[in-house]
Amino acid sequence: MNDSAPASPARPVLDVWCELQCSDCGTALDDLRALRERYGDRLELRLRHFPLDKHKHAYAAAQAAEEALDQGQGWPFVEAVLARVAEFDSAGEQVLFDVARELGLDAEELDTALIDGRHTLIVDADQAEGKAIGVTGTPTYVIDGERLDGGQSQEGLRERIETIADRLLAA
Repeated sequence: MNDSAPASPARPVLDVWCELQCSDCGTALDDLRALRERYGDRLELRLRHFPLDKHKHAYAAAQAAEEALDQGQGWPFVEAVLARVAEFDSAGEQVLFDVARELGLDAEELDTALIDGRHTLIVDADQAEGKAIGVTGTPTYVIDGERLDGGQSQEGLRERIETIADRLLAA
């Protein structure tokens, strides 16, 4: 998911392989916010979907995130769902519709998108690409070809990403 303009060669891209039912991804939000604050639009953050089999609602959440992007609220939707991981685990997909309504999205259209599967190709492509590059859990970051696994610990990852981004921006 990318709700910004296409990247130019001078603009580094940080792919964030994420799953919206993952508590570690929720923890990573603070780092993502700090990176957005520090770099603004000089660093492109792209959410890449990697729903895990162990989370029953993750695939639907990935599709819902794409629908939210189509409705102009991609990252706000992702952040709101990740902020409710515990509730999402227990209440299920109703949380997706609640978040959509709170953000002023068309919840009926989100429901239709989940039924007709219009975003499954994007989710499947992200997941396949993730597997191809060795993503096994979430969050996983890829910047300048370097994969950083955040599933075990976020500690030090933002600093490593900043070091790479600063080097790329200086080049």
